[in-house]
Amino acid sequence: MPSYNKVILGLELSFKTDAEPGRVENAKALVEERYRLLNPGGKNLSKEKVLTFVALGLADDLIMANQRLAEMEEKLDKILRKIKVPDLP
Repeated sequence: MPSYNKVILGLELSFKTDAEPGRVENAKALVEERYRLLNPGGKNLSKEKVLTFVALGLADDLIMANQRLAEMEEKLDKILRKIKVPDLP
């Protein structure tokens, strides 16, 4: 499992993950972008509060994406039942 040493929002982090380097960089960029959107100009909010809001926002995005996926899977199941796709061996 690859190891990473990243500075994210001024915090040095070391971690291991199976995620490809591009995914790690995309995740880092997303967190930093959300942080900038929630705390433009470095206002008086503590970094911990802003990061908590970032985490809540990302968690909500994940919940909504999972709900949309479940809805799409349900619609696909209904369509497949209507066209009666035979079971594959």
